[in-house]
Amino acid sequence: MAISYSFALATQSSAPDVARELLGVGRILGVLDTSATAEGLLDGMATGLGTWILVFEAKARPWDPVANDLGFTPTVSVTFRLDKDDDIGYQQDDLVRLVSGLLDRVPGDAVLHREFEDIWLLRRGGEVTLSEQDDIWPPHRRAALSQRFERVTHSFSQE
Repeated sequence: MAISYSFALATQSSAPDVARELLGVGRILGVLDTSATAEGLLDGMATGLGTWILVFEAKARPWDPVANDLGFTPTVSVTFRLDKDDDIGYQQDDLVRLVSGLLDRVPGDAVLHREFEDIWLLRRGGEVTLSEQDDIWPPHRRAALSQRFERVTHSFSQE
């Protein structure tokens, strides 16, 4: 079974706009090379470490846990599927750096979560909170964020 993370945004930006911003962040960080394109991110593509990334327009659904539990409806989502044959920790580090870069470039409420189980990061009303779990947010990952944050654990309801 794949390990997937979702970064869901409620933003005025379109999926192509988010893909272009993600491409810019990824190139600056060295996560995406010069062969990467925004169109590739919209179709799905892998990073050098094997993390598969897909940017897409989110569809509103009445059962959406983000809307029901966190109070905002995503308009764009980014899926990060980790390569289990490579070092997962390094891929998670890259994922955090990419998300931080997107938070700097794309306005709106946002959540980074693992399969609707663990909420890693939440931005609501401009305020960023991170899970209090130190195994998710060890010091080096917290230091990789450019945003100010508080540590508050959020969760999805089990309904």
